[in-house]
Amino acid sequence: MNLLGNCMSGLDFKKITGAILIAALAVMVIGIIGDMLVVPKKHKAATMTFAAKAPAAPTAVEQAVPVATRLAAADSGAGKKIAAKCKSCHDLSATKKVQIGPPLWDIVQAGKGSVGGFKYSSAMSGMGGKWSYEDLDAFLASPKSFLKGTKMTFAGIKDARDRANLIAYLRSLSAAPKPLP
Repeated sequence: MNLLGNCMSGLDFKKITGAILIAALAVMVIGIIGDMLVVPKKHKAATMTFAAKAPAAPTAVEQAVPVATRLAAADSGAGKKIAAKCKSCHDLSATKKVQIGPPLWDIVQAGKGSVGGFKYSSAMSGMGGKWSYEDLDAFLASPKSFLKGTKMTFAGIKDARDRANLIAYLRSLSAAPKPLP
């Protein structure tokens, strides 16, 4: 038997190769003609408008405003929303339950490290004094910078207005809120 008889002849191979090349050429030509017939439109960038403008980040001047001035304009309702972060570690109710952190009810003008039943860091226990508005502001800005060795792992609240709002809310957590400075 002839080996060429069982295999594809050279002529059949050339016919198949030619058919593949013609099909590829036809697809390419159809693509070029299609691009000429259908011209895509350039779209303008989408724009969005909002009814309310988001508050701008506080400037360095606003950050340097004394806490007493910021508290005069503070919103305790906004502070209540910020206090949601505190609830994961602190009890904000009058029951004063000790959790991961000490309870924050009546914290303004309370003694530092004075809640019974909570094991404070030695740094906080040895600090002494009362939680003034200025101390609360500095502590909430950066607990670790205010008190080296504190057990509080919270990074702090950088926005001065947010701190004032939170302090105003903490002030309201009392049967007899302390006077503003």
